[in-house]
Amino acid sequence: MFGINAYEFIVLLAVAAVVLGPERLPQYTQQLTRLVRELRRMAQGAQDKVREELGPEFDDVDWRALDPRQYDPRRIVREALSDAVDLDDPLGLKERRTVKPASDGGPGRSAPESSAGPSNAPTFDPDAT
Repeated sequence: MFGINAYEFIVLLAVAAVVLGPERLPQYTQQLTRLVRELRRMAQGAQDKVREELGPEFDDVDWRALDPRQYDPRRIVREALSDAVDLDDPLGLKERRTVKPASDGGPGRSAPESSAGPSNAPTFDPDAT
């Protein structure tokens, strides 16, 4: 909680008890309790409002699968440079167990050109000036 450990929290409580004194400590404790309850109520209300606005599809989202902390840049680059393409999961959101090779070129890919036969690609001839 806020990057402090248990020992630091105990020290903070002891300092607060000394500074506030026994007369005002119960009053400030009640105010803090009310503030925490109000913040929790507001957070729950905001969460309910978001769920209401987004509809039932919001509950079906697997947020752990979309967590950016799980991605390893080396794995992403290795998979991007490999010849294997998973046609069922082009974005790589599913866990990759079996990968189908892209033998037909896949959507948006041109077929490999044959070295035999004429090519329609323009060529550059430096002596043709």
